[in-house]
Amino acid sequence: MPERYDVITMGRIGVDLYPLQTGLPLARVDTFGKFLGGSPSNVAVAAARLGRRTAVVTRTGHDAFGEYLHHQLREFGVDDQWVTPVDAYPTPVTFCEIFPPDDFPLYFYRQPKAPDLEIHTSELDLGAIRSARVFWMTGTGLCAEPSRTATLAALRARDRRGITVFDLDWRPMFWDTTQDTSQDAPETAPEDTPAARYREALALATVAVGNLDECEIATGEREPYAAARALIGAGAELAVVKQGPGGVLAVHRDGSVAEVPPLPVEVVNGLGAGDAFGGALCHGLLAGWETGRIMRYANAAGAIVASRLACSSAMPFPYEVEAALTEGAVTSRPTGATP
Repeated sequence: MPERYDVITMGRIGVDLYPLQTGLPLARVDTFGKFLGGSPSNVAVAAARLGRRTAVVTRTGHDAFGEYLHHQLREFGVDDQWVTPVDAYPTPVTFCEIFPPDDFPLYFYRQPKAPDLEIHTSELDLGAIRSARVFWMTGTGLCAEPSRTATLAALRARDRRGITVFDLDWRPMFWDTTQDTSQDAPETAPEDTPAARYREALALATVAVGNLDECEIATGEREPYAAARALIGAGAELAVVKQGPGGVLAVHRDGSVAEVPPLPVEVVNGLGAGDAFGGALCHGLLAGWETGRIMRYANAAGAIVASRLACSSAMPFPYEVEAALTEGAVTSRPTGATP
């Protein structure tokens, strides 16, 4: 029997084209760096950097950017066997603007449709997904067919085994603009709305993680404790509410609570911090750490990436996270530098 994966993620992938000049609008930027992007793909990279056996389920265009993403995944130690090409659509690209410390507009080029939304149930290795110690999916995977049906099929195959993480990942621009995204109470939301789709997935997940905006979409609640309780009421065993400068709140169904402040950091680009947090969250859950330790570790991983320009290539190694925790802050250190 093949060795099972520590972490399998499913969903978005693309090429990030980030300006190498900060504090400038795109119209004035001359040079860009090219990086692997897409939240679940970055989470797989982050977990691999921390020593976990990871894979990603996604699709690219049948083009040069798709080849680049395969190469990058393999370079980062992420299994790409379930990354397949789509002839009809190009590999997506994403641009950002970098205005530290807290303004990083994103520009997604995913039209007429992103290949990662063309994941079909028939193509899934449900045996591998079922046996993975952690399965990670995102809200974006629910925004269109056939990805929605495939994502829910993967969740049902898990049947709440092991650790099944729903990253709420709310990206309104990916959803059909004719859909009602108003904040009805989730239990009374019309069937074909984001709130209803999120409710369906939450019932199949054991861990829910999201920021305040994402929690509001999923539960109708924005106050952190109320949102966490609502996520648990919807099915999660562990609810993780990210509050940016307010730190992170984690509430378990057993009543335990961990509230952890952010680690001090001079922010360069905050866009990859959540993905680093996600990979570290997976790592800590797999290690069986208590919730407070997991949150401190994940916070540190996220802060390290926020201190760097890139996302995927900026994911920290274990010694870097431990150093940040020991120092109580993130100090400038190039990726992969010796301790």
